[in-house]
Amino acid sequence: MNQEVSGIRLNKYISDTGICSRREADTLIEEGRVKVNGKVADMGLRVSEADFISVGGKPLKAKPASVYLVYNKPVGITCTTDPDVPENIVSAVNYKKGRIFPIGRLDKPSEGLILLTNDGDIVNKILRAGNAHDKEYIVSVDKPFDAEFIRRMSGGIPILGTVTKPCKVRQLSSTSFNIILHQGLNRQIRRMTEYLGFNVTRLKRVRIMNIGLDGLKVGQWRLLNQKELAIITAMLAESSSTFDAAPKKKKRFNHSDATKVDKSATPKNRPPRGPKAPFNKSKTDTKPTGGKRLVKKSSGKKKGAGGKSIKRP
Repeated sequence: MNQEVSGIRLNKYISDTGICSRREADTLIEEGRVKVNGKVADMGLRVSEADFISVGGKPLKAKPASVYLVYNKPVGITCTTDPDVPENIVSAVNYKKGRIFPIGRLDKPSEGLILLTNDGDIVNKILRAGNAHDKEYIVSVDKPFDAEFIRRMSGGIPILGTVTKPCKVRQLSSTSFNIILHQGLNRQIRRMTEYLGFNVTRLKRVRIMNIGLDGLKVGQWRLLNQKELAIITAMLAESSSTFDAAPKKKKRFNHSDATKVDKSATPKNRPPRGPKAPFNKSKTDTKPTGGKRLVKKSSGKKKGAGGKSIKRP
C-alpha cells in the first residue's frame, strides 16, 4: 500500500473524482466502505495513482478533467450543493457532465459573478485573503452618503470580532459605490454598511481576479476560455492553498535546562556561571532551579532536659 508523503490524502483523492465531497468521503472511510489495494482504509491514509481504490465494492473512476464555470447568479439562488435546499445553485446551473460546487458564496439576496468548479485545490487559493486576489462589487444603499462614508468603508470597519482589511472604495452616485475586497467574511459588505447606518438595497459582484461577467445575462453560465484560464493559473501560481498557519507556541521554559553544563567544555571555553543564589536561612523546604527538592538533613539527635543531646531510638 503506497503511503508515501508525496501522495495525497485518501478523502481528497476520492472527492477529486467528483463522486462526493471530502466530508462525505470521510464518512465513507469511517464506515469501512473504502478499500485500498484490497484492504479496508484508515483515516488519514495517503494514496497515489498507483493504488487501487474501491468505494462500496466498485472501483473508483479516474479523476475527471478540471471544469471551471462562470455563472451570473440571480437574486434568490442559494450557494449550496445540498439538493434538499430549494433554488440551490447546483440545480440552477444544471451542469450535467459531473459534480461541481461554488467557489465561495454570494448570499441569497445578492447577485452577480460566482465561479463553480470540480477542482478543490483552486478554492482556497482564490478565496484566501492572504493571497490578495480582487473581488469587485457594485453596491447600492438606502440613502445618500458622503465622502466620510467612503473614507471609513475603505479604512476598515469592526465586524465579527475583527476589523476589515483596508480596501478600495469609489463613489458612483449619491447612493451607490464600487468596492474591491480581498477578504470574504460572512455578509461582509452588508455588515460594513450597516455598521455605518446604511442598508444595502442591491449588491452585485462583477469581477473575481481577471474574470468578469462580460455581457453574461442573469441566470446564464459559460466555461472559462483558454486565455482566461491561462491568466488565472499564472495569478494563482504563487498563491497558498492553505489558511494562515497558527502562530507557533512559545517553548515552555524548562528550569532543568538552565542548570545543565556542557561537561565537554574546558574551563577556558566553558560559559561563565551565573551569580550564586542568596543563602536562605529559612527552615522551610526550597526548590532549586534544577527541580530537585532540598530538605534540611537532621543530625539524628534531639536535645533532652538540660540541653544534652540524646540519640533517637
